[in-house]
Amino acid sequence: MKSILDRHIVLQRFTAIVLAAILLATTLIIGLQASLAEANGKPDRTPVTIQFLNVSDWHGQLDPSFGVGGAAVLSAYWNADRLQHPTLTLTAGDDFGASPPLSSFFNEEPAVLAQRMMGIQVGTFGNHNFDRGIAHLQEMIDLAADTSAETPGEPYRYVSANLKNRDDNLTGVEDFAIFDVGGIKVGVVGITNPEAPTLVFPGNFGTIEPTNPYPAANKARAAAKRAGAQIVVAITHMGLRGFDQATGEPFGELVDFAENVGGFDVIFGDHTDIEFSGVINGQLVLENRSKGAKYAKTLLTVDPRNGRVLDQSVTFVTPTASAVTPDPAIEDMLQPFRTILDPIMNTVIGHADKFIPRTDSCGNTNGRLCESLVGNVITDAMRDRYEADFAFTNSGGIRSNLTCPGNSTDGFCALFTPPPYQISRGRSFEVLPFGNFAMTLDVNGAELKSILEFGVSAMPGASGIFHQVSGLCFTYDIAAPAGSRVTEVVRQALDGTCDDEDPIDLTTASTYSIVENDFMTNGGEGHPSFLDRAVSDGTTLEAVVAEYLMNNSTETDPISPTIQGRITCTTSGATACPAMVP
Repeated sequence: MKSILDRHIVLQRFTAIVLAAILLATTLIIGLQASLAEANGKPDRTPVTIQFLNVSDWHGQLDPSFGVGGAAVLSAYWNADRLQHPTLTLTAGDDFGASPPLSSFFNEEPAVLAQRMMGIQVGTFGNHNFDRGIAHLQEMIDLAADTSAETPGEPYRYVSANLKNRDDNLTGVEDFAIFDVGGIKVGVVGITNPEAPTLVFPGNFGTIEPTNPYPAANKARAAAKRAGAQIVVAITHMGLRGFDQATGEPFGELVDFAENVGGFDVIFGDHTDIEFSGVINGQLVLENRSKGAKYAKTLLTVDPRNGRVLDQSVTFVTPTASAVTPDPAIEDMLQPFRTILDPIMNTVIGHADKFIPRTDSCGNTNGRLCESLVGNVITDAMRDRYEADFAFTNSGGIRSNLTCPGNSTDGFCALFTPPPYQISRGRSFEVLPFGNFAMTLDVNGAELKSILEFGVSAMPGASGIFHQVSGLCFTYDIAAPAGSRVTEVVRQALDGTCDDEDPIDLTTASTYSIVENDFMTNGGEGHPSFLDRAVSDGTTLEAVVAEYLMNNSTETDPISPTIQGRITCTTSGATACPAMVP
């Protein structure tokens, strides 16, 4: 008879054989199921739909404009959207800078705090992020990333892959970042617009130099993939410039970028306030309207095994304030800032007999193609204060409508019934937010022509270098080579019209007094630089305009600007002039 020990050993062996058989059978069954699934074309894991929410060129637009957008409203929309799908929320530069007073008067901190509370997770840099220089930008990066309990909202980060000497000037910025979105690893590569240093005050970039965005983006994308990203997107501060009149095809830096990089699942554009979505070079490309006028909701359905995109869509949403309950936490955060500003910004400083928009006479909403009412008021105010022959300001420095709307309290405006239209101090600050100083100097006729030539050198493209002018009227040929376009320059008549021909001498034999802003005088954006002879009395353009309105407009005698033909386009070739809007 076998001993108890012998029977135990036999039992152990039998049990081991049975377990091995069960394990083998299970492995075979699982393998057979996987093989059958592959044969039927079905993945062994369910596809995941992930969502991207993004706002473009937000510029600290904390309040709704004409009943649309604003931090608390966007937050309410996004909180609802996030209930539908796993979400990554992002922006692509100029999230602060050139901001309304509610942000700009407080070092842009309210804009960054609001973004934390809105759920922004990652952004890149545009030119306006550098408006106050490197030291200020570092403060905003640190505030965005702050993890202390007393700072409201959740921290977010900045990425930019094409900035030479970045780490010598800034800390806390990487080429890319990776996020887990519903189990999908998403890499986000940041790209700053290459011309950005020319669009801000000289020196604001420190020693940082934007490099060619194409190789930088491709290199960062490859690094993100090596680090485990299944999906890689680019957030770029580059946008469209328009659509070809003959083909309808988009053109501009965003298109160029998409055509010169590869393998991105989504490319988010920014910078030019043009709505677009489409596939370019096999990549989904989109750009949004600025300042929260719309936001984009992008959906990708992804195979989690290999990161392959199975489906994609883009929806542009208008965040109407009346359709939601604004986020009360953001409204509470902003209230102390409002309390400080209200007594100053709600003051009515002028009246106009008509609405004075940023939009120019050719319908460009940024006022960068043609003469504009707001440009005429600003330059008239400059020429009036300094008794100069002529005044110039670049359209890129004009950021908003001058008059209050009447039917809303947007932008430190009270409710009223026009006409006349009220102009509050808050409006003048929104129009001219940069704190630029007025500069006076003398130029000869040839230098005057160089100023005018530069202002139309980017045409027919809409550019911030386009000038608004006072004291003169000029004609240019849009089809002629840049630098040789100005064909006629005459003085304005006493009544402001351009009908009486009084030619201006454009040779070195003549001398004229002019006033322009210090950004132009310093050579910003490539403007002719006259810093060595320019003088400032320390008055900002905003103060010049406010003083002009207080001295020259009342409720019973409002200002009445008109389009006077100060800038006239002609063409000698195939390039068409921008069309005037009736």
